[in-house]
Amino acid sequence: MTGSVLADTGPLYASVDLDDAHHQQSQRELKRLARERRDVVVAYPALLEAYTLVLYRLGTETASSWLREILSGASLINPTSEDYREAANVVLKFTDQPITLVDAIIAVLASRLGFEVWTYDHHFDLMRARVWC
Repeated sequence: MTGSVLADTGPLYASVDLDDAHHQQSQRELKRLARERRDVVVAYPALLEAYTLVLYRLGTETASSWLREILSGASLINPTSEDYREAANVVLKFTDQPITLVDAIIAVLASRLGFEVWTYDHHFDLMRARVWC
């Protein structure tokens, strides 16, 4: 998975919601990722979170279509129990910030795997994750 980027929920959701403030940006970035032949890797926690947002905001038909697209085009990875423990420690380190466990697990995975994170969330800078831009 050389040259892979680990996707955060924000770009995953924005790619499907035409009304999302980052929709056009996510579409440009998806084209760029394809041009650069970079794999999009999705951690299962981000998949679950993004699917839930798509389902409840855009409906079952859109959610099903989006899920099929993700399953056919992205590599999926599962965090280890140690990754989850480390993510919890990250959240506890930044108690003054609204960092979710999903964001923390993505930052931990990115660090362990040497991936950049595809995100629109400034909290990844605080967690010292390498952000793809």
